[in-house]
Amino acid sequence: MYQVLARKYRPQTFAKIIGQKGIVNALQKSIRNKRIHHAFLFSGPRGIGKTTTARIFAKALNCIHGPAEEPCNNCQFCQEINSDTSLDFLEIDGASNRGIDEVRTLRETALLQPAKCRFRIYLIDEVHMLTTEAFNALLKILEEPPEYVKFIFATTSPEKIPPTIISRCQHYEFKPLRNEEITAAMEEIVRQEGCTIEPEALTRVV
Repeated sequence: MYQVLARKYRPQTFAKIIGQKGIVNALQKSIRNKRIHHAFLFSGPRGIGKTTTARIFAKALNCIHGPAEEPCNNCQFCQEINSDTSLDFLEIDGASNRGIDEVRTLRETALLQPAKCRFRIYLIDEVHMLTTEAFNALLKILEEPPEYVKFIFATTSPEKIPPTIISRCQHYEFKPLRNEEITAAMEEIVRQEGCTIEPEALTRVV
């Protein structure tokens, strides 16, 4: 069965994330010390691992062996996040769910206890696309969140997010990957696919 390479080789553990060691260490430390904030903001250019890191973090928090510094990827909770069937990990596109009504619905569901896991986790991608009214509605639950709810916001434009929202989040700025990091990742994919490619060709692609 054909599978898009970006999905096939998407990292499933913190150890596989490329170029964001400082952020990974900070997230793992928060788990290790059992001091996990209720809201996180991941900012940076497209395609550098914000959503991937958020998904791994969600698995680590809800893993049956956790909260763990690495998700097992074998338990029911990890597998449900991997297959996008988890009732307690909700990934929301901020661009198409940007209004106050959508955020009010989110706020209502956030008050419900998790269906199976220890945390109900909301990942809002492109969160900067929310309207001013939606941000105001979101602020209310960020001020007094239930202890079992975690928010992860991802954005390419943090400057468009109200300071009142940012101040209630732990903000992690993802840095662009270096060319050698991209090249090494592509070489590993080529190897696993059983293909051959000239080093010069890889360099030109990067």
